Amino acid sequence: MSVSELAGDYFDGRSARPVKALASLTPQGLQLRGDTLDRVVPLSQVQWPERTRHGQRIVHVADGASFQAYDPAAFDAWRAGHGHRGSLVERAQQSWRGVLVAVALLAVLAGALYQWGLPAAARGVLSFVPASVDQRLGESALHTLGGQILEPSTLPMVQQEALKRAFDGAVAAAYPAGQAPAYRVHFHKSRIGPNAFALPGGIIVMTDELVKLVEGDVEVVVGVLAHELGHVEHRHGMRMVVQTGLLGVITSVAFGDFSGWLAAAPVILGQAAYSRAAEREADVTSIRILRAAGLSPLAMVRFFEKIGAKEGGRDRSLLGIAFASHPADAERIAVFREAAR
Repeated sequence: MSVSELAGDYFDGRSARPVKALASLTPQGLQLRGDTLDRVVPLSQVQWPERTRHGQRIVHVADGASFQAYDPAAFDAWRAGHGHRGSLVERAQQSWRGVLVAVALLAVLAGALYQWGLPAAARGVLSFVPASVDQRLGESALHTLGGQILEPSTLPMVQQEALKRAFDGAVAAAYPAGQAPAYRVHFHKSRIGPNAFALPGGIIVMTDELVKLVEGDVEVVVGVLAHELGHVEHRHGMRMVVQTGLLGVITSVAFGDFSGWLAAAPVILGQAAYSRAAEREADVTSIRILRAAGLSPLAMVRFFEKIGAKEGGRDRSLLGIAFASHPADAERIAVFREAAR
């Protein structure tokens, strides 16, 4: 065998039985010769799969036939000797430096998509979701929570109505007539302690335990409800649903159906990261409504001080408005103090 020929097995694409053959490259194409074989394949019909460092070397032909070389190193030299070095990507895969560069670029791209692409995509999708979907989802969520963690309020009805009137007045002062987002305030006794949260569709829930924690301070209650109205106004609840769905689809595509735990981890991280931005937006709404009603943003400072005194500075991951994923209390307190000047 001359140096221009390569030994291997030829498969005709119809039978699993190989034919020992010699392969050579000529101006006419790939020539394959054996005891019962004499074939020339035009180079336009030859496919060169990307080579791996230790894998077999196979040449595919358009009609389903293939040639498998016995010696991978000889194949690489034979192919390179005829000017077929492979693509830039293929060569980079054989270099640890190329792999490191690719991994670094992938990490940067993933970070950019995570930080900016996913929120932008969620906002785009959300613009096509009608408000009626928010309402149905919110009602369904409230019904589910009612059977799990929420119970009928034990606050006196007179106190509930007074707090609602105070909040309604603050909202009316902050928005032009008819421009305020639709909302409904519900008071509930709960199994999760002091809490307040907004559901899609304008449902705002405040627990009896939170009202008692702040000793019925009307300004604090208004500030907290205003914060939750900020979530309603920006449709944060639906945005999180859309973002979680998009992130779930992306991770499922990336990691496959057999990596459920790995696919769930980015979803959890995504919710934590994006909720920080949502909380800052909601705090801005709270400040605007308090100011419009002639109330000091220091009311929210008192709120955080009450929570801090109750929890002794420990992590308050069970408090809705003070989730661990929210901006740090010190940061938020500073914002409200500055707004009160």
